[in-house]
Amino acid sequence: MSELSIRTTQNVIINFKAASVGERMLASLLDLLIKAAYIIAVSYIFFIVMGIGDLLDRVDMWSRVAVIILFFFPVMIYSVTLESIFEGQTIGKKLIKIKVVKIDGYQASFGNYLIRWLFRIVENNMFGGLIGLVAMIVNSKTQRMGDMAAGTAVITLKNNISINNTILEEIGDAYVPIYPLVIKLSDNDMRIIKDTFLVAEKSNDPLTIHNLTRKIESVTGIKNQSGNQIDFIKTILKDYNFYTRNM
Repeated sequence: MSELSIRTTQNVIINFKAASVGERMLASLLDLLIKAAYIIAVSYIFFIVMGIGDLLDRVDMWSRVAVIILFFFPVMIYSVTLESIFEGQTIGKKLIKIKVVKIDGYQASFGNYLIRWLFRIVENNMFGGLIGLVAMIVNSKTQRMGDMAAGTAVITLKNNISINNTILEEIGDAYVPIYPLVIKLSDNDMRIIKDTFLVAEKSNDPLTIHNLTRKIESVTGIKNQSGNQIDFIKTILKDYNFYTRNM
């Protein structure tokens, strides 16, 4: 299994395990089974039970094409929709415990998922998916063409502490948060912040702590009310846990 090193904008290197070709293929197979089940169910209910198929025989070709596209549109947008909703995971990826991340360490955006989806149309439909398979095999990060174009990779979450676990902070029931704007950040942002902060605090690196504080302030619009940058970052971590825990 390949090691995937991501250098964050705070110049911290975080190591992940790239999902193997087998894991990615298995996740794709599970997603394919789900889509096939949907197609079978829709075909049976609408075209056999409700008799829509007989109606289609009486309309022109373009109307038939429009109806078919309408019924099977969820299959077409399956991956881009679920990856956007579940932050880089389809149902198949969730079951196999892999997910899409950006190479710069931040949470992938809808634009990234859309690029991957557009390339998937080419990769999966030409030569029976051989293009995507070859790309993953020869790439050290197991990236297919869509990943390379979108600046993403697929990592495995197995035998690793999940993102949610790495950002946990001890807060009591009586804890009162200070910075509600912290919810502008994602789980991945918070993991990067915590990893960077712990390294900087351990190595007594005030410059990195200062830069990290400024970055948090610029991204969220939060202003440090404590006057102490270490206390500020610790509060940010706790506040994020408070708000996300109670969502």
